[in-house]
Amino acid sequence: MLLVIDIGNTSIAFGLYKGKELAAHFRMGTLKDRGVDEYAVFLRSLISSKGISLPEIKDGIISCVVPPLLETMKEVCKECFGMIPLVVGDDADAGIPILYDYPREVGADRIVNAVAGYYKYPQPLIIIDFGTATTFDCVSSSGEYLGGAISPGIAISAEALFQRTSKLPRVDIAQPPTAIGKNTVASIQSGLFFGYVSLVEGMVMRIKDEMRTSPLVIATGGQAELIAHETDVIKHVEPNLTLEGLRLIYERSRKTDS
Repeated sequence: MLLVIDIGNTSIAFGLYKGKELAAHFRMGTLKDRGVDEYAVFLRSLISSKGISLPEIKDGIISCVVPPLLETMKEVCKECFGMIPLVVGDDADAGIPILYDYPREVGADRIVNAVAGYYKYPQPLIIIDFGTATTFDCVSSSGEYLGGAISPGIAISAEALFQRTSKLPRVDIAQPPTAIGKNTVASIQSGLFFGYVSLVEGMVMRIKDEMRTSPLVIATGGQAELIAHETDVIKHVEPNLTLEGLRLIYERSRKTDS
């Protein structure tokens, strides 16, 4: 089995593949001060809970946007499975042209999403990832990564509003019944929810104008389903896009090695 790991700022996503089939997936919170032993205990427990034995896992691949955790997770893989995983951007080439001024500045997860998106939908794309940050990534008709945009994620925007104001409460991110809130909670939810719907629609319109084509818009990440339900600019939601991209990059890298 192949273990794929996406280390994000808020959570770490794991996927276990049998060939092309995603056999299991799960998440744990990202904690920079958690040591190898702690992560190993959590990972062993989570894998066992899926009915999978550790010796079944033969290889791995990691994408990481939290540099302090990369070496930690590599050590976890060595301790738990006796293997050294590939790392996107280091020894695992994504295989797509990156038309960015400084290609190494692009977050590994954004490139992985572009690989998976273009593999499934081989056409111009806008990929929106609703993670800690909300990212917009653009792919050309020939599979080139063109660049994109980054904005604060909806969850950290909500948290910043709570932390930086004296009287506004922390609220759940949900769609309120109307844009005009009749109480404080509904008003905050309106600003967050409908504000991010408008952000998506406005950014997609601007990006389409600059791409001078009609790219397909797909979404992934924690809030993708919630936002996609309210706007018709998002055509597909792909919750496991990053995991699938990691599998594809792994397969390409192993073919290149051989």
